[in-house]
Amino acid sequence: MAHAVWSGALTFGLVALPVQMFSATESHTIRFNQLQRGTSDRVRNKRVNERTGEEVPLAEIVKGYDMGDDYVVVEPGELEEIAPGRSKALEITGFVDLDTVDPIYFDKTYYLGPKSKEYAKVYALLHEALSRSNRAGIATFVMRNREYLVAVKAEGDILTLHTLHWADEIRDPRTEIGTLPERAKVAERELATAVQLVEALSVDWDPETYHDTFQEKVLELVQTKRAGGTVEKSEPAPRSTNVIDLMGALQASIEKAKTGGGKAGEEEGEAELRPPVRLKDAAEKRRTRQAAEKQAAEKQAAEKQAAEKQAAEKQAAEKQAGKKQAGKKTPKKSAAAELEGLSKAELYQRATDAGVPGRSTMSREELVKALAKKRAS
Repeated sequence: MAHAVWSGALTFGLVALPVQMFSATESHTIRFNQLQRGTSDRVRNKRVNERTGEEVPLAEIVKGYDMGDDYVVVEPGELEEIAPGRSKALEITGFVDLDTVDPIYFDKTYYLGPKSKEYAKVYALLHEALSRSNRAGIATFVMRNREYLVAVKAEGDILTLHTLHWADEIRDPRTEIGTLPERAKVAERELATAVQLVEALSVDWDPETYHDTFQEKVLELVQTKRAGGTVEKSEPAPRSTNVIDLMGALQASIEKAKTGGGKAGEEEGEAELRPPVRLKDAAEKRRTRQAAEKQAAEKQAAEKQAAEKQAAEKQAAEKQAGKKQAGKKTPKKSAAAELEGLSKAELYQRATDAGVPGRSTMSREELVKALAKKRAS
């Protein structure tokens, strides 16, 4: 059974629920010991007085805040005294729709459980209330001499607690990233092709299909070296896509996605992995593409003209048969039929505009049902 990392009282309004908090995740990071090269001797870290060079016992270590010209010493007990009870209270001050919280604020996830079975009813009451309202409780509490901003929500049949970053901990990307460009103007044709590539590579979220391949390679390295063998080097990182051949890279990626050829850029000759093309070659490719696009446009215009001619002939035939189709409106598609023709990204945008709760975790089919239900109401 897991060890509780924190216990106290979760409060909302005048209701208090004693709870315990457990880590919801674990790290699979492979840890190495430090050794002196050429030996099996462990290298250990010590707490050493930088002036005397002598090791300092843990009991003699206190916290000191650097004031510039001096240190202010703070004893461990003094931190607890300045906020009596805060380290044992988890007070919900309000409830929010989690869809309105930017994902960048989320840090770590914990499970919350009642401290004992006698509090099962209060626990179930809060869980059901959060589940039905699709909201999360925002609270603060102190753990290990640090105050946390958290969100408490219902997931499955349990309560979870998500620690959040404070607003002043979120960095401004424009300040942090010196190479961040201004919003570039994108050609409509390239944008449409990029969207097509995104749709072609769209998959249903299944975390079980992903695993830590780097950890596997590290273990393979360790086992192979122990057996006296050598491990092959992995493939080099893909080269940057040439801006001048961007459309070619997008189209090649779409074709590979359609044929199930694996990750884009793996095969020799594909656009992402090509060396920089010469301007003469690029101009020739551009002329070839333009000719192909012109031919496709002429074909599309001819097909459109034929379709219009066929529609006109059909309308004339219907008039002659006495059906009086002139001015008659085409029956509107049902809400579900119209929504079925939209991509998941378009469905999500409509769900956002309509304020559909829980949309961020819905599948495409669930978004269609939720939007159809929203229209019906």
